[in-house]
Amino acid sequence: MNRHLPKKTGHGVRNALAACAAASMLAVSGAASAGVIKVGVSLRMKTETGEKYGQMVVDEFEAINAAGGINGHTFEVKLLNDECKSDIGVANATKFAYQDNVHLFIGSSCSSVSLPIVDVLHKAGVPMLIPHSTNYKITLKGSPWVYRVPISSRFSAAAAAKYTAENIGTKIAYIWASDAASQADAQKFFEYIETFHGEGPVYAEQFQEGELDLRAHLLKIKAMKPEALMISAQSQDFARGLVQSYEVGIPPSVKRIGGSAASNRPAPILSGDAIKGVFFHAAFSYADPDPKVAEFVKMTAERYGVANPDHDFSQAWDSVHVARIAIEGAELTLTDDSLAADRAAIRDALGSVTGYVTLGGGVVDFCADATPECRDGNKTPVLIEYTKGGEDYEIRVIGKTTFGADFGLASMAEEAEKLRESLDN
Repeated sequence: MNRHLPKKTGHGVRNALAACAAASMLAVSGAASAGVIKVGVSLRMKTETGEKYGQMVVDEFEAINAAGGINGHTFEVKLLNDECKSDIGVANATKFAYQDNVHLFIGSSCSSVSLPIVDVLHKAGVPMLIPHSTNYKITLKGSPWVYRVPISSRFSAAAAAKYTAENIGTKIAYIWASDAASQADAQKFFEYIETFHGEGPVYAEQFQEGELDLRAHLLKIKAMKPEALMISAQSQDFARGLVQSYEVGIPPSVKRIGGSAASNRPAPILSGDAIKGVFFHAAFSYADPDPKVAEFVKMTAERYGVANPDHDFSQAWDSVHVARIAIEGAELTLTDDSLAADRAAIRDALGSVTGYVTLGGGVVDFCADATPECRDGNKTPVLIEYTKGGEDYEIRVIGKTTFGADFGLASMAEEAEKLRESLDN
C-alpha cells in the first residue's frame, strides 16, 4: 500500500478537535519561506481497521493543508503498510529516509517493527514519532531522533499489575505471544508483582504469534488454580486464548487480563461474550465523559464508520497534532540542500513539546535529552473493563494512574547500556 495525500476537505468536528489540540499545547511559531514538508508513515494495515488508522493520519495532515498549512508550508504524506513485519518496516523506513528524503517519519504500530527502525533512522538522521508501539526498549536505546506518543510498557503494564494486586490477588498465570509488545507487557506485569508483592508467576510461558491451539498451556494453568490469568497478545491471538481458556474449563472466577492490544477494536469482536469482565490498560477510552472525546467519537463514526474507536485511533490522531504543533515552532528552509538541517530542526522542535493533553487525558511532555524520561511522553495509563463483547461491545473506565518519568528505569540500567552500544554500532 502506497498512498499519497488525497484531495479532501475537512469539516466542523475535525476543526473543533484540532482547536482542542492547539489549546492543549505551548508552542512558538517560526516564520520561514513556503515549502513542502515530507512525511513518511509506516503502519500495520493488515485489516480494515488498520487501514483506517493510516487513513486518519493522512486525512489529518490534509486538513492542516486545507487550513493553510504551517507557516506557509504544506505537507506531502506517503503511507505504507508494514504488515507488522520488521523486514518490511525496515525497508519502508530506508526508502523514506534515502529515496523519498522525508523530513519526519511516523510509525510503527508494532514494537517489533519500530525497534529495528530506530537503528535505521538514527543512522539516517530522521526524526521518528511513534504513534502506537509501546515496548520500553524503543526509547531505552537512547536515540536522539526518537519520540513516543503512546504509553511505554514500563508504565502501562505496571498500572494493570497494581490494580490486580490491590483488587484481585497476586497468584497470577501468564501466557504471551512472541511479538515484542506482548513480551514487554507480560514481563513488566510480573516484574511489578514480584518487586512490590514478592510473588512469582504461577505459570509463565511464551507462544508463537498465530499459534492456533493454546489449550496445552491453559490446561496446566487450570490445574494450578490461579486468581488471575494474563493473556498478552495481538487481537487475534488474544481472542483465541481467551475463548480457549473457557473451553478448557478455567472458571469465570479467575479474572482474565489483557495486554495493551486487548484495547484494539478486533479484540472484543473476535472474543464475543468471553471478553466480558476482562480489563486492560490503554491510553484512551471512548467511554470517557470528556466532551473532547465525544467529539472525537462522533468524527470517527462519521468519517470511518467506527462508533467505538480504540486507543490506536486516538493515538494516531494525537501523533499528527503533536507533530503539527512541534513543526509550528521549527525554523525550516525546505530545500534539497537544507534536508539535514530541517530534519534536525524538527527533531529539536519535538523536544520542546510540553503540556499536550491527549484524547485519553494523559499529558505528553517531551524534552531534549535522549533518555526515556524525555522521550516517553504520556505517562498516564487508563484502566478499562469490558462489560459486553461483540460488534456492539461496551466498556467502562475503572481508573487512571500517572507515573513519574523515571519509573522502572533503575532496574534497566544494564539493559540500557547494552541497547545504547548496539545502536552506536
